[in-house]
Amino acid sequence: MRLSSARPVWTVCVDGGVTLDEVLDALDARLLLLLTDAPRLGVLECARRLGVARGTVQARLDRLAERGILDGFPPALNLAAMGYGLTAFAVLEIAQGRRAEVAEALAAIDEVCEVHATTGQGDLFVRMVARSNDDLQRVIDEVVGVPGVRRTSTSIALSTPVPPRVRPLLERTAQA
Repeated sequence: MRLSSARPVWTVCVDGGVTLDEVLDALDARLLLLLTDAPRLGVLECARRLGVARGTVQARLDRLAERGILDGFPPALNLAAMGYGLTAFAVLEIAQGRRAEVAEALAAIDEVCEVHATTGQGDLFVRMVARSNDDLQRVIDEVVGVPGVRRTSTSIALSTPVPPRVRPLLERTAQA
């Protein structure tokens, strides 16, 4: 797989059970930190800043993509600036054996951003967005209306004191 250096924002995904130190070396981590700080950098500029050959950077990016660590290039969007100022989380209890069906139906609801299968009191953990309280009620009604959803408990996020991040893991690996 060949990655275009012109694409913005780099996302890192590490599978559970494996530590970052086992799958990345210090150069990989430094490269990913660089792209986290300056996502629009091209391969040549990354090579210059890291003091390595352009081919080394391209080979590292290709390898990180092939191994599933570099998981894409989505732009970082501010949902609040797009009019979706409310973020809510719902814990769903679903009927036995209907997880895949429910997840597929949830994926069809535009305001559902993420769905995670979980342990504990609920079966699925859902992050959703809305434009207002009335809009959130509409989204919740859609979620509750999905066949197989037995019960929901929804909480509205007031703030995000720790946003999604991987930087501390990369920094530790880069120092190795």
